[in-house]
Amino acid sequence: MRERKKQLTYQAVSDAAIALFLERGFDKVSVAEVAAAADISKPTLFRYFPAKEDLVLHRFADHEDEPARVVAARPAGESPLDALHRHFLDGLDRRDPVTGLCDAPEVLAFMRLLYGTPALAARMYAYQGRSEAALADALGGGLPERIAAGQIVAVLRILALDNWRRIDAGESADEVRVGAARAADAAFAQLRTGLEAAWRTGPGATPGG
Repeated sequence: MRERKKQLTYQAVSDAAIALFLERGFDKVSVAEVAAAADISKPTLFRYFPAKEDLVLHRFADHEDEPARVVAARPAGESPLDALHRHFLDGLDRRDPVTGLCDAPEVLAFMRLLYGTPALAARMYAYQGRSEAALADALGGGLPERIAAGQIVAVLRILALDNWRRIDAGESADEVRVGAARAADAAFAQLRTGLEAAWRTGPGATPGG
């Protein structure tokens, strides 16, 4: 119950902050104003969110270790890249905002806030760095695995950003879907060409066995 209450507080404060940021702009809203809107004190807010940017990027917190979880939970005999490829395509079908393929008005507004605010876009790299580290551990933790994780996370980011840019330019998610799947297929094929060959010949155990 305590953890549930904590999560509800995170969500409520984040929702209040994002509503203000969408209305007036991230840089024009103070942390004190967010605390007042959420009916908590400023010190309490900082106990939940160490930085102002985290009020927005909290939405991505559940996705930080998602690639690592996909790799860890993959069926026996499935390679890490195949599992991640399958998961990304499934995300496209579900119009998961993390894939960039979502044209729901509230998601579009949020993504415009994120990519249109330099401080938020820069903070995203910290989240992606933690995602990369978790994936590297899931792959085995060695130097080849850390390099692979960096490449994989970069590919996922680039695919999502390309999908988002097309939708932001006026295309619907349905219009972008086929091209997004083809781009993902090509990107993972490129990863397999380089990464799986390196895993077979490089030092240490091959990720995935």
